[in-house]
Amino acid sequence: MIIVMSHQATSAQVQAVVDRVKEIGLRPEVSFGEDRAVIGVIGANAYAYREAFSHLPAIQEIVPITKPYKLASREFQPRDTVVDVGGVAVGGEEVVVMAGPCSVESREMLVETARHVAGQGARILRGGAFKPRTSPYSFQGLGKAGLEMLAQAREETGLRVVSEVLSASDVELVSAYVDMLQVGTRNMQNYTLLQEVGRCGKPVLLKRGMSATVEEWLLAAEYILSQGNRNVVLCERGIRTFETSTRFTLDLNSVPLVRELSHLPVIVDPSQGTGRWSLVRPMSLAAVAAGAHGLLIEVHPRPDEALSDGAQSLDFDGFDRLMHDLRRLVGATTAQPA
Repeated sequence: MIIVMSHQATSAQVQAVVDRVKEIGLRPEVSFGEDRAVIGVIGANAYAYREAFSHLPAIQEIVPITKPYKLASREFQPRDTVVDVGGVAVGGEEVVVMAGPCSVESREMLVETARHVAGQGARILRGGAFKPRTSPYSFQGLGKAGLEMLAQAREETGLRVVSEVLSASDVELVSAYVDMLQVGTRNMQNYTLLQEVGRCGKPVLLKRGMSATVEEWLLAAEYILSQGNRNVVLCERGIRTFETSTRFTLDLNSVPLVRELSHLPVIVDPSQGTGRWSLVRPMSLAAVAAGAHGLLIEVHPRPDEALSDGAQSLDFDGFDRLMHDLRRLVGATTAQPA
C-alpha cells in the first residue's frame, strides 16, 4: 500500500509513520515529491494493516497499490525518475544516445569509434566485454581486457561507459570499470543477478527479455529497486514474434505504455530490435517520436569486419546521418508554436 502524507507533514511525522511500518514488520520505502512525501509499505498483504496507521497525524490517505510491481509503479512515485550516469542525466529533457560496437575487439577500434560518436553528440559509450552468444563457438568477448579498454576510451573521450554483466559473480569486476551495468535480454529473469546489481550502487540498464511481457519486464526492475538501487533505466530491444524478416519485432508500443505505468526512464535499442542496419535510423526516429528518453546504437568503423552483429551496426557515415536527423526531430518536437 501507499501512505500519502499531507503537504504540511513535518519530517518528524514522516519518520513516525516509517517507524510504525517497521514495528509491524513491514518495509517502508519513502519517496519525496515536490510538495509531499509518499511512503510505500512493502510486505505480504500490507493493506490489511492500514488501521494501524489511523491514529498517526499528517496522513492524507492510505491506498492499495494495484500493480504487482510496487516500487516501479507510478502509484508509488508519480514523478519521472532521472538517472545520473556519471553526470549524464537519462530521463530528463535530453535524448541520450549510447553508441559503440557490439563487442570490444581492440583498443584501436574502440577508441576510433568512441572519438567519432562523441564528436557527433553521443554521451555514453556502449561496448560488450562479456558477450552472451547463441552459439558457443561465436566470439565471446575479451573479458577483463575489454573492460580495461572501455575505461581507457572513457579517459580519452569523456564518454561514460555501459557494458553488460552476465553473472552475479562478475558484478564487482564490471562495476570497477564502467559507469552503468547492462542486464541483457537473456538475463532479464536471472533473479540472483538482478538482486546483485540492485545492491552494487551502479546505475542499471535493464533490457526487456525477448519473450517477456511488459509486466514481467517491470517486475524484473522491481527486483533491482527492492534492493535499494533506484537508478534503473529500461531498454526496449525487440521481442520474438512470428515475423522472420527482421531479427526481432521492435515493440514501440511499450515506450508510451511503460511511461504510463512506470516512472523509470525507457530507451530503445533499434540495432538489436531489427537486426538490419538499414532499419536502425528510421526506427530510432520513431522511438524518439514515441517518447523514448534515449537510444542504444551499435556503431562500428567497418561493420563488414565486425566480430559480432555487423549486419545491424551503423558505419560512421550512417551514424552521422542518424544524428543529423535526430537533431532535426528533437528540434521540431521541442519548438514552441508561434
